Amino acid sequence: MPYEIYSVNGPVVTARGASSLAMMESVRVGGDSLMGEVVSVRGEDTVIQVYEDTAGLRPGDPVLGTGGALSVELGPGLLHNIFDGVLRPLRALEGASGAFMARGVNIGALDTEKLWDVKVLLKEGDVVAPGTVYAECKETELITHRCVSQTAGTVTSVKPGGAFTITEPLAEIKDARGKTHTLTLRQTWPIRTPRPVKNRLPINRPLITGQRVIDTLFPVAKGGCAAIPGPFGAGKTITQHQLAKWSDADIIVYLGCGERGNEMTQVLEEFSGLLDPRSGKPLLDRTVLLANTSNMPVAAREASVYTGMTVAEYYRDMGYHVAIMADSTSRWAEALREIAGRLEEMPAEEGFPAYLPSRLAEFYERAGYMVTLSGAEGSVTVIGAVSPQGGDFSEPVTQNTKRFVRTFWALDRQLAYARHFPAINWITSYSEYIDDLEPWYRETFGDQFSALRTRVSRLLLEESKLMEIVKLIGADILPDDQKLVIEAARIIRLGFLQQNAYHDTDTYVPIEKQKGMMEIYLYFYDAAKPIVDRNIPIAQLRDTGITDALIRIKYDVPNDNIALLDDYRGKIDGAVRSVLEANL
Repeated sequence: MPYEIYSVNGPVVTARGASSLAMMESVRVGGDSLMGEVVSVRGEDTVIQVYEDTAGLRPGDPVLGTGGALSVELGPGLLHNIFDGVLRPLRALEGASGAFMARGVNIGALDTEKLWDVKVLLKEGDVVAPGTVYAECKETELITHRCVSQTAGTVTSVKPGGAFTITEPLAEIKDARGKTHTLTLRQTWPIRTPRPVKNRLPINRPLITGQRVIDTLFPVAKGGCAAIPGPFGAGKTITQHQLAKWSDADIIVYLGCGERGNEMTQVLEEFSGLLDPRSGKPLLDRTVLLANTSNMPVAAREASVYTGMTVAEYYRDMGYHVAIMADSTSRWAEALREIAGRLEEMPAEEGFPAYLPSRLAEFYERAGYMVTLSGAEGSVTVIGAVSPQGGDFSEPVTQNTKRFVRTFWALDRQLAYARHFPAINWITSYSEYIDDLEPWYRETFGDQFSALRTRVSRLLLEESKLMEIVKLIGADILPDDQKLVIEAARIIRLGFLQQNAYHDTDTYVPIEKQKGMMEIYLYFYDAAKPIVDRNIPIAQLRDTGITDALIRIKYDVPNDNIALLDDYRGKIDGAVRSVLEANL
């Protein structure tokens, strides 16, 4: 008896028939061959979650197994493209079905007719092992695509390099059992299975983002995990845009998971017009966009994070450093909750399924700095946005995410309303990578960078405590040394922590300039102490205009001429001297 649909409950379909389908097997549902996946097997009943709109399905429609797990097609052509949550190319889908996606349109992720200029790296008699790079082609101006073998054997035939499509055979190998395998530019991989690696390395190198509050105070390591929680309008998406544009990752995988369609349109339009700062080439040449917007099937949203991670691991295996931007994991968790409800599973806190923490752990665990099977080093860095309802960081998704990430950039609604961006609260945010990255900072800057960061953090923390007093009794009651702390912290907040994403100079700041700016701000704090010691009001120093000049450093000092920072020491000394002389 073949499988037939017994009941339909939104994206959840129950089929009945001979018990031949396996857990996590990919299936085709109904007359339109909708894509689905087995999530439960109960005797004769098999429960399937469908990744397309189930409208029109009815009892008696056929269900066919594919014999394999839900997998995606990998190969050259992923970069400079945009896909849905199960890696179907949206541009090709638009050409096939118009602006609105039709059901059952199964188009492969890659163009099977495009020719690639391929260099084959094998010869007859070579022994191929998992991880052997057997071919290369120029995928974009920025990225060389390396095809990595997943099987072992001896090369029995090989073609010379030339123009090939992704389906044409490049070589054939025979394994130890005598079975022949054909190597092409195209591979498939199950999305829920991590790709194998040779070794996991310690995380000890920062992901340089050019965002001062991140690189200096709350860094994330290459191969690490970070979360950006915040309420609506606090700047989660724009912060991820900045990281995607300016971080020193080789490849960006941008995953729009349950976000509004206009936001993904903005991403596509912005990235299409941006140039990579390191090469001058289009940024999309090293970017893969995955869009599962809020009006797309909810089950595909659940699969989209695994799809994005599989793409990231694929490029990591080539020896690239990949950053994946997941916006947002809260929408993914909501998809889990909806599907769990339709499966009639026992709800846990706030209706989320009891396995929410383990699913989050599975996702973030796939990040890391690795030695690949080919012996190269590559990494996957995960930066996930979290959208707690009402900005409540005590809700389950945020709390469980904190268990599995080591960098927490807490966005503050009040900072956002005050137009302070990035709205990362320097009191509630943290990074546990600082100690791991200390050897890199010491090797690059000596002991100076860490000492400067510590002093800046202490000034900001002290200011926070003093502002509680100011709110109660006003600033006039404070002694002059505490007024100096508040003034120095104000300069740091406005001149250093606040950053303008739309200013040509301030949108990205090299870490050398960040260090120089910290030195100048702390030099001001130290140089102003003689004024305080003589009981001279700190307002007199502010009236000289030096504090406004220090705040404008981020605009006035070009990133390619940071030697101009040294001039500000003389300006500070001159301002302090003029105040002291005026009070003799």
